[in-house]
Amino acid sequence: MTTPGRIASQAGDLIRQFNHETISTGDGWQYPPHAYDAIGSLAYLVRMLPQALEQSVHPVMHTHECGRVAIDGGGDPDEAVKHMRTALANAKAAAGLLSAAVGHLHAATSPMGLDTRGLPGFED
Repeated sequence: MTTPGRIASQAGDLIRQFNHETISTGDGWQYPPHAYDAIGSLAYLVRMLPQALEQSVHPVMHTHECGRVAIDGGGDPDEAVKHMRTALANAKAAAGLLSAAVGHLHAATSPMGLDTRGLPGFED
């Protein structure tokens, strides 16, 4: 059964695979347009993080609204959820900053290409 947690885990695995594949250049990963495409995809991913973070706490909020959240050691569920909401707000703010930065990186790579003058296999 596919669950939201498993889907998020698979996304992490794919980013790990991306990191492994991009350690060095090679076919399909050697020119500025390759970087532009990848950064664009990463910008898309990062733009979706705030919503994904917000929705990731829905099970906690649903359980809390039903009065059924239990805290290890007998802690106060209301305080724990309040703390979680503060942490969520901080994470969403950081994701927003990251999104802006990656968008800027994407824009900065936009005008870059390969100068093919004099290279074998490219017509002038």
